[in-house]
Amino acid sequence: MDLISRISENFSESAHLKLQSMDALAGPIANAAERMVQCLKRDGKILACGNGGSAADCQHFSAELLNRFEMERPSLAAIALTTDTSTITSIANDYDFDQIFAKQVRGLGHANDVLLAISTSGNSRNIITAIEAAHESGMTVVALTGRSGGKMAELLDSNDVHICVPAMSTARIQEVHLLALHCICDAIDCLLLGVQ
Repeated sequence: MDLISRISENFSESAHLKLQSMDALAGPIANAAERMVQCLKRDGKILACGNGGSAADCQHFSAELLNRFEMERPSLAAIALTTDTSTITSIANDYDFDQIFAKQVRGLGHANDVLLAISTSGNSRNIITAIEAAHESGMTVVALTGRSGGKMAELLDSNDVHICVPAMSTARIQEVHLLALHCICDAIDCLLLGVQ
């Protein structure tokens, strides 16, 4: 096995997908940032949920907002629903794993808030129930998916934003998700701080 060739191929596939996705995703990414800025200006907050690598993306995104991205600014209200193991395990134990995010959304979410829902397949049941809970609360949903968008795509309404990476590989989708999240952070800073 030629590892150098294999690694080079991974780099090439990732770069190609990012460039291929740019035109299709730039609009939804801009819309997501605008919805999040509207939320923050109304003293709302952004709640983020995902599983596995997507859970890590939620934490990464929340950290960029609560602390800072690439420039100094006040903290912005964001909560990763993936971090409180006592809450997650008690909900999973007492009810069902599918409810671990939905119950948090019902307890923490309000009409001015945004739910950032991340699933590479678009079919994660606990993310789907979180979207349903967000809609019940009158929240806007920003969904990051891949492939066809799965069942999540069917749940979204006209107030929501869907950023769907046109790829099948979970790793490649996650790489574009991270870029999309960084673009959202940058756009939020530009919109709030007037950066050109």
